[in-house]
Amino acid sequence: MPSVTKPKRLLTKAAPAQTYRLMLFTALSVALGGAIGAVARFGVGILAVRLTGPGFPVGVLSVNILGSFLMGALVVYLGQKSLTHLNPFLMTGVLGGFTTFSAFSLEAYTLFERGEVAQAGLYVGLSVVVSIAALIFGVILMRSILA
Repeated sequence: MPSVTKPKRLLTKAAPAQTYRLMLFTALSVALGGAIGAVARFGVGILAVRLTGPGFPVGVLSVNILGSFLMGALVVYLGQKSLTHLNPFLMTGVLGGFTTFSAFSLEAYTLFERGEVAQAGLYVGLSVVVSIAALIFGVILMRSILA
């Protein structure tokens, strides 16, 4: 029977402080990226309305498509160039602030790529239908509270 060895203690007394600093830095980089992405989304929205006028949400559609493209390109580039430490800032922050649809697209594609086609379809269907249903419920609930 193989002997069970105790795992080496990875954290020293100084390590928790370093861990907290790293977590704080990561959270701040996500926040900064999110601010950049949100301002970019706002700018695209203003530009789209000026170019096409109000009505069809061209700005939102453009942001969702561009954000999804950038998410796909970045997940490959950052992974192959060993730059995944930039994921919190670029992918979670900038693209998360720019569009959450890009993260949705990546998750759906990842399921599909792993051969989990039924799961991908279920994820897409549930995400769209349940999210819209939740939005409708939120609107109805708030209207009834404020009435």
